[in-house]
Order: sequence, then C-alpha cells, then structure tokens
Amino acid sequence: MHSISSPTRPGTARTLRRGAAALGAAALALTAAACGAGDDGAGGDGETPLIGVILPDSASSDRWETADRKYLEEAFEAAGVDYDIQNAQGSREDFQTIADQMLTNGVDVLVTVNLDSGTGKTVIEKAKSQGVATIDYDRLTEDGGADYYVSFDNEQVGVLQGEGLVACLEGAAATPLVAELNGSPTDNNATLFKNGYDSVLDPLYADGTFEKGPDEWVPDWDNAQGGTLFEQMLTDTGAEIDGVLAANDGLAHAVITVLQRNNLNGTVPVTGQDATIQGLQNILTGDQCMTVYKAIKQEADAAAELAVALANGETPETEASVTDPISNAEIPAVLLEPVAITAENIQVVVDDGYADPAELCAGDYAALCEAHGIG
Repeated sequence: MHSISSPTRPGTARTLRRGAAALGAAALALTAAACGAGDDGAGGDGETPLIGVILPDSASSDRWETADRKYLEEAFEAAGVDYDIQNAQGSREDFQTIADQMLTNGVDVLVTVNLDSGTGKTVIEKAKSQGVATIDYDRLTEDGGADYYVSFDNEQVGVLQGEGLVACLEGAAATPLVAELNGSPTDNNATLFKNGYDSVLDPLYADGTFEKGPDEWVPDWDNAQGGTLFEQMLTDTGAEIDGVLAANDGLAHAVITVLQRNNLNGTVPVTGQDATIQGLQNILTGDQCMTVYKAIKQEADAAAELAVALANGETPETEASVTDPISNAEIPAVLLEPVAITAENIQVVVDDGYADPAELCAGDYAALCEAHGIG
C-alpha cells in the first residue's frame, strides 16, 4: 500500500484507503486492450496501483460527498487498489494543491471533477507531463486533453428538464412566462444542459406558446447567488413568473425558498436535477415538479474500471467519444442515460438504492411517501 503523509489543507475532505478484493465485471462495456508486459500496476514494479480523485465541492450539490465518494470508495475497495479521494470545497487553489500532493505521492491515475476548465487544464497538463493518466469525471475540461471522459448524456439531461417543465405547465396561463436559472458559466455541463432544455423551449418561445422571461447564469453553481438572482427576476417581472427552469436541485430549492417568502410556492412549477433527498422531498410537497436522476453508482463504477485498467498499463476501449469544443479533439467516453423523475416514479430512485427511504420519508414526509406508494 502506498503511504501518504502529506497534510490535508483546511477546508478539504480526504479519504485514503486500501481496496481489498477484485473488481467485478462492470455494467458498462469497456474492453481492456493490454499494452504488453508490465501490467501488474504501478508502472510494472509490482506495487499496488494508487488512484487519486479530486471532487469539486459539497455546497453546489450534496451528491459529491453522499454519492460519488461512497460509490468510488466501494469500487476501489472491490478492485483492491489504493486510492486517495479529496474534495477541493470550491477552492481553485486547493484543487491545484491537492493535485500537486497526489502527483508527489505517486498516483498512477488522476480522476478530476474540474471547478473550471482553466484550473482543470493546468492540473491535467501537469499530470500528463509526469506520465500520469487522467480522467475527466462528470465534467469535461475544455481544451484539457484528458485521456478519458466519464459522464452522462448531459444534453439529454437538459432535454428531460425542458420536457418536464412543458408537462408541468400544462393547463397554466395562456402564455406562461418562463425564467431560466442556469448553472455555472465555467462548467461545460451547464452549457450542455442549457443546450438541451433550450432545444425544447426555444421553439415554444418562437411560436408564442411560452414567453421567454429572465435568463441568468449562476457563478459556481452557488445556491445563495441563485436565490438572489431569482429574487431579482421575480421583482423585475412583478412576480408574474409562471415556471422556472432551474438547472439543479440546489438552485431549485433556492428558487422555492424565494417563492415561499412570496407565498407562491406550489403555484410555480420548478425543475431540478440530481435527485437529491431535498429535491425529492420538494417534489413530494408539490414545490418542485421534477428532477433528473443520474445513476451515480454506474458513473463511479465506470470511472473506477477505467482508472484501474489504466493503472495496470492497459488501454481501455469505450463505445463512445465526445468532441472537445475548443480543441476539437475526440476523447474516448462513457456516457450514461439520465432518467426524468416526478412524484409518480420516485420509487425508481429508491429501488436503485440511491435514495434511502428512511431519510426521504422521515418526519412530515412519511405520510407523503405513503400517499405516493414509496417505501
């Protein structure tokens, strides 16, 4: 096992453990083509491979700590590899410092969720200069040159959000005014989400079915800023907003909080994403009309399988690729399918083990869960 003694910077969360068993076959088709001799890991020296993972924060969405960390740990444990998982907690400085620590400590593969493409590119280039394989996890680093990309079909996520809002606005005002609260302008995923939902909404704006209202990006997916922006939207429109395309559950909750202060909650459909416990509970109360479930375990398993193969000197083949919008490079990719979630099919998220019914249905939500057949 690799020994790591470098200190964790203030504000970061860190996990270093040794895996214990062999990784089972992943649900995704990844064909590992061996590179020849020296496939026993750690550059062929017989040591246990070490994989580093940098998560972005825990404020924009709780998924990074409650889901991604847990599932990555389980996958690495099953694979019998050493791993170091840390969280930059939204700090670009800490993101780079953590990466430097991991490279100094001899990681064989670096898996990153960038805070922005500039910071992510700097880290990837440093890793590549030291012969360390890189994987973009969940977010593509534009012009970064990562070896692989593991995520969901993010434009389809946006399509599901747009279609969900359309369904939620059925029977609303003759020409409902729709506000869009987008994710971070520095996150390529946020751009892909917007491409997806705008592909649904723009034709409806154009033909007069919907009226396009305020359209704002939220720096760093900051929920507090999202709430402030939406409050201004509500003021600017005279509280006449009929529907809100909120890019994730955190922003959706910020919107719902503002609507509650104005006695409008439950009357204005709000979308979301990530199927967080809070988001699902908001759906149960009728304050949020839908979310998008992304099976994080599948994403973590796919990233772990790629990382372990790379650490063992193999060249995995994937069934998809994405084009970097800046460099136009084709990046081998694993892209998973998202699922739209409403009050009618929340059980899907429970059955998949992603949402704990004991947590989801605690307290005042017990009766609502029972009413929707959730258990």
